[in-house]
Order: sequence, then C-alpha cells, then structure tokens
Amino acid sequence: MKIKQPEPFTFEAGPRAVLLLHGFTGHSADVRMLGRFLEKHGYTSHAPIYRGHGKSPEAIAQSNPDEWWEDVTNAYDHLVQMGYTEIAVAGLSMGGALGLKLAASKKVKAIIPMCTPMFFDNEEQLKQGFITFSKQYKQLEKKEQEVIDRETNELLRNSANMFAQIGQFINDVNKQIDLIYTPTLIVQASKDEMINPKSATYIYDHVETDEKQLKWYKESGHVITLDKERDQLHEDILQFLQSLDWVK
Repeated sequence: MKIKQPEPFTFEAGPRAVLLLHGFTGHSADVRMLGRFLEKHGYTSHAPIYRGHGKSPEAIAQSNPDEWWEDVTNAYDHLVQMGYTEIAVAGLSMGGALGLKLAASKKVKAIIPMCTPMFFDNEEQLKQGFITFSKQYKQLEKKEQEVIDRETNELLRNSANMFAQIGQFINDVNKQIDLIYTPTLIVQASKDEMINPKSATYIYDHVETDEKQLKWYKESGHVITLDKERDQLHEDILQFLQSLDWVK
C-alpha cells in the first residue's frame, strides 16, 4: 500500500514570519495546527520537512542531522527570499535543537524550543520511539507481522550511526546556547516521556538573554503541539510573539 507523503507548508498572512520545525520521525503535521492558529492572528508561517522525514523509516535512517540542519537553513533562507526580515523560530524536540542552533548562528526575532533535548541521555527512548514509528508505518503498508519484525530489527541494526550523529548534534547545540541573545520562550511538558525535562531549565539558565520565559504544561506529553493543552500552548506562543518589538 502506498502511503500519501506529507508536504511542507507556507501560510502567508502578514509581515511577521515564524519558522516552524518538527521533531525526529515527525513532519509538518506536528506544527500545522500551530501554523493555522498563527495565520488567523496575522503571522506568516513556514514549515519544512527534513530529508528522510515524512517517508519510510528506512529513508530517515539514511539521513542525518547535518542534512536536517541544511534543510532548516534553507527554510530560513526561503523566508528571507520571500521578503521577510523578521523571523521567529519555534521547534518541537529535535526541531527545537535545530532552532536553537539557528538562533545561535543567524539573525532571528525569537526562539521557542518545545520539549527540546539538551542532553543525549535518552538514546533508549529515542530508539524505542523509532521502533514504534517504524512498526506503525509498516502496518499502514499492510505488511505481515513477521515481515514487520524482521525489517524493524534490521533497521535498528543499520541506524546506529544515525543515533550517534544525533547525540553529537545535541551535545554540540548544548555548547552553543550561550551564544543566544534573542528573546526565548522555553516550553516543556511535565509528562514528557522522551527527553530529560531538566533540559528546559538548562536552556533557561544558559541562554544569554534577559527576555526569557519557561512555561510548564502539566497535562501534556512529548509531542506537546498535538496534546490536550495545545490550545493553551497556542495562546502562550501568541502572547509571547505579541510582546516582541516587531518593526511592522
């Protein structure tokens, strides 16, 4: 069975732009509701899909964080080429790490990391999440359980290098966040089962800006953009964006 592949999106609504970045194994649907909400309030948003994502688990395993970083910088440049001069960035999980790297190296209006890892102490959770995603994808392909188990085990054996590169990328970003001087809203779910929630306080303590907030969401899990407190998350992000000193 052929699975319909998701697409990147751009919702144009006004001169203020927000780059929306999805997480590992995710795609643009992770941040689509947030994009539509921002559109209603006059913000343009753009969400890329990193290489390998939105496709098969094998495609993800053949990609790497350096390629995802290139995809993010290309997405930022896309907004610049469209004429946007003020760009905020909101990223979920790995997208938050990519966003923090962007804030440390490019001119961004603000950065909103959501459930973003700062320590690579969750490799087992990450692998388990990848296995779950792989099995669900293969079930949608209508494969037999025996085939799913065999292909998933093979996939895990072949993805060791990717996980090592993810760990190195997270550690590298950890060392760069003291280069961030832009306003920062850190979002963390209390029921996050994927990352160490101490990452949130680490980001708060180490970004070099006085304009920073840390918000906890008691009833949400890791994919906070799709969880039960998403409406409150939308409102908090909007309030934060509205508080910025935009030129237009």
